[in-house]
Amino acid sequence: MNARETSIIQDLSLAPEGHLKIDWVKEHMPVLNRIRKRFEQEKPFAGLKVAICLHLEAKTAYLAKVIQAGGAQVTITGSNPLSTQDDICAALVEDNIQVLARYNPEPEEYKQHLIKTLETKPDLIIDDGGDLVTILHEERPDLLPQIRGGAEETTTGILRLKALVKEGRLRFPMMAVNDAYCKYLFDNRYGTGQSVWDGINRTTNLVVAGKTVVVIGYGWCGKGVAMRAKGLGAKVIVTEVDPIKAIEAYMDGFEVMSMDQAAELGDYFVTVTGNKDCIRKSHFEKMKNGAILANAGHFDVEINLRELEGLAQSKRVVRKNIEEYQLAGGKKIYVLAEGRLVNLAAGDGHPAEIMDMTFALQALALEYINNHYQQLEKKVHNVPYELDQQVAAYKLEALGITIDRLSEEQKAYLESWKE
Repeated sequence: MNARETSIIQDLSLAPEGHLKIDWVKEHMPVLNRIRKRFEQEKPFAGLKVAICLHLEAKTAYLAKVIQAGGAQVTITGSNPLSTQDDICAALVEDNIQVLARYNPEPEEYKQHLIKTLETKPDLIIDDGGDLVTILHEERPDLLPQIRGGAEETTTGILRLKALVKEGRLRFPMMAVNDAYCKYLFDNRYGTGQSVWDGINRTTNLVVAGKTVVVIGYGWCGKGVAMRAKGLGAKVIVTEVDPIKAIEAYMDGFEVMSMDQAAELGDYFVTVTGNKDCIRKSHFEKMKNGAILANAGHFDVEINLRELEGLAQSKRVVRKNIEEYQLAGGKKIYVLAEGRLVNLAAGDGHPAEIMDMTFALQALALEYINNHYQQLEKKVHNVPYELDQQVAAYKLEALGITIDRLSEEQKAYLESWKE
């Protein structure tokens, strides 16, 4: 495959800047570097095609290069039109990875990039939000027989996959990378927590200390967003629909209330639920002048922008990635990054050291699927715990941290019902 001839990107001349970004993250991804060395020797994907749909920035690019080092012919596209970085796309093309993506394409063009990625007839896929899987099952079932299986990155994608399984329609095994311990404990909490506020602060250039932040959803991502907001000096309110998570937020020291109550109090609102219409008309009407709204969920449906536009008398871009909606009476509400993932649409995503662990899991999960796809049921599978432990052990080793090991006697004690 000649990637220069088959890719669809914005500008190949941007490649030098993209290479610098990829080289930078590579220096901070020791776990993935270790896996790459083994892949180069063993070639676990020799002769196979791999399709990747992820946020197309530097860390993702390095994952694609690691998969390529394992012998795969790699095609990659973006999972969000505003998170694709054109210089990264150009650099990958120079490394002979087919890229079908550019920053901020029209919706139909974005959809065509996804379809063309699947038309390469991949054996394995890495998906983000279930877009590739959905197209395969709804629009291009002719491409299903080639697929051995794949790995899913996000909570939203896993929910979609489980819905397919419930209907008895999923046609190949998928690994729930999002549900691996090293994913949700570190990526979802620390990665999302930091990167969301990186994106908000870079975009607004406003202080957080002393402000009231409303975090909608207290899953692992919401926990990270709330924790970082508290660290920045904000007063934090959490809204939830799950009573257990609500109590957890309360015991973590946050105020807990309904969204109807919180709407009047917040200076910043961050949605992290994976559900639609979490902020809607009745909430916009109660918000104070100058409220700032951001989404950290996968799809741009958590803030009901259609209802906000219906209330607005005017709308304008006041700063890059900030849209101002002026309502009757002069009240202004600001939406960041068009309601898309603020940490990627208005930032660089999670820190490299965090994505090192997540993408190491992706690489190992893909290898596991390829080795066992004939024996695995066509459903959503958890990442084997030993892969989680392997990634964690590699990370500790890279950090120079030594931990204890159980003696044989201790192991026997833990496995016995006798004292």
